[in-house]
Amino acid sequence: MKPKELEAGIQKMKAMLDPWHLSVKNPQKAQEQVLQRLLKIYTQTEHGHLHGSEKVSSLDDFRSAFPIQTYDYYKPLIERVMAGETGLLLNEEPIGWAITRGTTKGENKFIPMTPTDLKMRVAAGRAVVNYAMTNQRFDVFAGVNLNLNFPSVVGTVKMGKRELKYGYSSGIYTKYVSKLTPVHSVPSQEEIDALGGGKTIRDWEARFELAYEKCKHQNVTLVGGVAPTALQFGRYLHRKRQVYPKDMWKVIVMTLGSIPGINTRLSDSLRALYGNVAIREIYGTTEGIFGQQMDEKRAWVPNYDLFFFEVHTRTGIKMLHEMRPGEIGSIVVSTPVLARYKIGDLILAFQPPYFRCIGRDEWLTIFKYGWYEFVTFNFGRL
Repeated sequence: MKPKELEAGIQKMKAMLDPWHLSVKNPQKAQEQVLQRLLKIYTQTEHGHLHGSEKVSSLDDFRSAFPIQTYDYYKPLIERVMAGETGLLLNEEPIGWAITRGTTKGENKFIPMTPTDLKMRVAAGRAVVNYAMTNQRFDVFAGVNLNLNFPSVVGTVKMGKRELKYGYSSGIYTKYVSKLTPVHSVPSQEEIDALGGGKTIRDWEARFELAYEKCKHQNVTLVGGVAPTALQFGRYLHRKRQVYPKDMWKVIVMTLGSIPGINTRLSDSLRALYGNVAIREIYGTTEGIFGQQMDEKRAWVPNYDLFFFEVHTRTGIKMLHEMRPGEIGSIVVSTPVLARYKIGDLILAFQPPYFRCIGRDEWLTIFKYGWYEFVTFNFGRL
């Protein structure tokens, strides 16, 4: 890479990271700014107008006007948006419909993805960009990203007179947003989508074979996507091709999400397959990318500059950045689409600005997490 190209790339990476770093230094100010930005969006929707968003001038006003809600509340509103009432919840037309993998009561949830929302999801790239800048490892961008994401189109649903395509958020993100980052993904999302949206073992083996064929002669420096899928792909290669990913490529960084405990429970298995890689965990859901790992500490740091974060703790509702180390609560997010939305994830606070998702908001989760951390000598350790 020529010096001028490198300098231009560094400036782009700084532009991506600086708002995040500044927000981490002063989360209260950043959250106040985010709230005002979101209220302007809500004011442009029927739902926001119904709740008096234009009259909200403080955090207390916001909490009074918009009670905390779950998907059960938003579901009928989203179905009306899908049927054509865009302005009910959105201030712009959606460019994709994301579906969950059924983690909430076994139910698939539909979430609209708007242009504004997709721009915010670029934040997932902060993990690898921050790694490159901190360690001066710009060679990570000299190779390709092994794309193991889910399909962006898995089916259609009829709502009223409309028939809408839907897919998984990771695939939609890669299809529309990856061109804004300096990483080239192989295979392309269009090639993955062409194989269909099936979920059987045969369907996944077809995707894995596509990834192998497209990448076997490539310089793979990055692996991004869903952590269990990365494990399954590595095991597939060994079973079908008698090689491990580490035998084929010199992967530098893995940016992975989808489940808790990637850095504490899965790291040994991932490195056994992919080599001595840097693992960077993403905390994202179908509703948005809410945080990513900043450094070697095995926890993620919130995107305070993009989303509004609250948490429901034993002592009541507070801002996420107000949590004390060791405190646990159920996270509540506000996005351009969903105001004060309770995702259903339990969050554990460490020393600021570090957090970890420990699992679903269920009574057994805390005990399961504590026991696993104890028997693996990880308890309380970043």
